Amino acid sequence: MLQGEDTPAREDKAMNIVCLDMEGVLVPEIWIAFAQASGIPELKRTTRDEPDYNKLMKWRIGILKEHGLGLKEIQQVISTIDPLPGAKEFLDELRDLSQVVILSDTFEQFAHPLMKKLGMPSIFCNTLEVAENGEITGYKMRCAQSKLSTVKALQSIGFETIAAGDSYNDLGMIRASKAGFLFKSTEKIIADNPDFPAFEEFDELLFAIRKVL
Repeated sequence: MLQGEDTPAREDKAMNIVCLDMEGVLVPEIWIAFAQASGIPELKRTTRDEPDYNKLMKWRIGILKEHGLGLKEIQQVISTIDPLPGAKEFLDELRDLSQVVILSDTFEQFAHPLMKKLGMPSIFCNTLEVAENGEITGYKMRCAQSKLSTVKALQSIGFETIAAGDSYNDLGMIRASKAGFLFKSTEKIIADNPDFPAFEEFDELLFAIRKVL
């Protein structure tokens, strides 16, 4: 049936999309896990510490090259990572309430095995440039300011967004959404953004999202 006067109005629930960060929110930080496994503490630096993602990634790639490490070694560590306790249950319940998309600055070569453990939710992320020998030579961002750009794009086609994340690169999408939350964030980010409700437990975040759906 074509949309018209006799077509029932779409339910409000269908007009919402919850946008979640991945690392630090649903799964442990990949680079921290790799830093621990490889014995390279410098790689523990993440977007919680460095607001400039391009600077951070170029620095990471330089360290990997210096130590002769590539995609294979990182994927081996990722295969041992499980979602944070309660993350899959939280995501399952949330997907019963609303459409959900994960917006992450990670890479498809990293994300797939983790998405399988979370029940294959939708994820928008980036891609790595990898040489034949497995060396990571660069990366390709899906778009500039990918999380904020995606939220604005969703809003432009009629969705209202609710966003949650833990890092500097999540602040844009959180601020642009009709409701936004910090989850398992740092004391500094929480202190610098007192207007964002901040939670540590999945039950708390789910309750807050329920209230605004």
